[in-house]
Parts: sequence; structure tokens; C-alpha cells
Amino acid sequence: MITGRKEDKRKELAAEVEDFITNPAKDLDDELERIAWMEQLLWEILVECQGFPFETAKSLAYTYSIKGNEMFVDRKDKSLTRATVQLAFHNALFLQRKGERVSGPKKLKTFGASYLFPVFIELGIIRRNCPDTCPEGALGDRKGLFE
Repeated sequence: MITGRKEDKRKELAAEVEDFITNPAKDLDDELERIAWMEQLLWEILVECQGFPFETAKSLAYTYSIKGNEMFVDRKDKSLTRATVQLAFHNALFLQRKGERVSGPKKLKTFGASYLFPVFIELGIIRRNCPDTCPEGALGDRKGLFE
């Protein structure tokens, strides 16, 4: 279980994601600044949470580690680059902003999505247990790392 500062960062990211989804910025510069800030916060949280156990959608246990700008999953030989993680993050954000459900890893449309999907749920980036369109305030509330 993760508490304290890491939990505060996770809540901050989840709140920012919720705000991003429901309240688009008025101009492009503000939007890009928000995304860059969320990307940085996401990477910091990923670094702090490395080594914690996760499960894929098919219930395969895994952990990950971060080395530089790469994420190494213990079930894979290849790494996921920071750019790949950011692309999956963008896809999750914009799908949800359009009111679409991120129902599984394939919706992220990136290499390694089966490992990023459960992490994004845990961090509150992907809304859980939603109908086809997710109502406001439906971010993940699953107990796990941040009980």
C-alpha cells in the first residue's frame, strides 16, 4: 500500500485528469501546458511506484522498473519508452474527453498497452466501471496501491 506523498501525487494527477476531461482549456497553449504538466507528474509517479505488483486484464502478475526514459516490465524483453507511455496517456485522455469508454488495453493503441492499462486504472487516469459514456466524477476508486 502506498500512502503519504505518493498518494497525494496520485490524487493530484487524478483530479487534473478529471478536470482535463470535463473542462477543456480555452486556448491551445493552455491545453499543451496542462498536458506537459500531467505527463511530468505521471512519470514521477511511475518512478515512485516501480516494483509494486500489478495484474494484466488476463490476470498475469507483473512489476515494472524505470531506467532513464524507459519502463521495463518483468514479463517482457523489450522496454516501453517514455514516449510510448505518453502516447497511451494521451489516447486515454482524449477518448474519455470524447465520452468514450477505455474498456480495455486495445483502446490505448500502443505497444505495451496491456501493462499500461492496469497502471492507468490504479492511478485514476482511466475511469472504471462506467457505461458506454462515463459520467463526471467516475474515476477509479478501486482499492489497491493507494488504499
